[in-house]
Amino acid sequence: MRVLESLAKLCAILAGVLLTGITLMTCASLIGRNTTGHSIVGAFELTGVAAGAAIALFMPLCQIRRGNIIVDFFTASLPERVNDKFDRIGALLLFVVFALLAWRSTLGGINVWQSNSETQIMGFPEWVVYAFMVPAFALSALIGLWQAVFGFGGTKPEDPVAAAQEAVQ
Repeated sequence: MRVLESLAKLCAILAGVLLTGITLMTCASLIGRNTTGHSIVGAFELTGVAAGAAIALFMPLCQIRRGNIIVDFFTASLPERVNDKFDRIGALLLFVVFALLAWRSTLGGINVWQSNSETQIMGFPEWVVYAFMVPAFALSALIGLWQAVFGFGGTKPEDPVAAAQEAVQ
């Protein structure tokens, strides 16, 4: 699990770099447009491309930290072992979903690569986005499978309010 966690953190760092890059590019484009009248042509295309890749790259860390939404209204009062079984079933379902996403994204990436599909304004190759998304989805699937088979190692889903309060202190 340590290897999977390290890879998930690496994916999240890469996603953060992508988001920082598009933030800086957007700022430069806005400053240029408002001061000199010239903006970065196709900046919105790159923003969409990078944002899509970043979202996929955040998924493995979200899965490892059990950051997905859990609706436990009906199961909160059940015994811990029952909730653990439900959590494992949920992880197995997420494995299936992420495996399907990885598979279909692979096919989509191959398709856009073979057809030389590019964005309209900048001509940015669309297969690059798939090259970021497929490994992230596959890693998320592996993490979900690991959690379904071996459990969560005693970790509970993070309480976002408690985590925010702890971060402030």
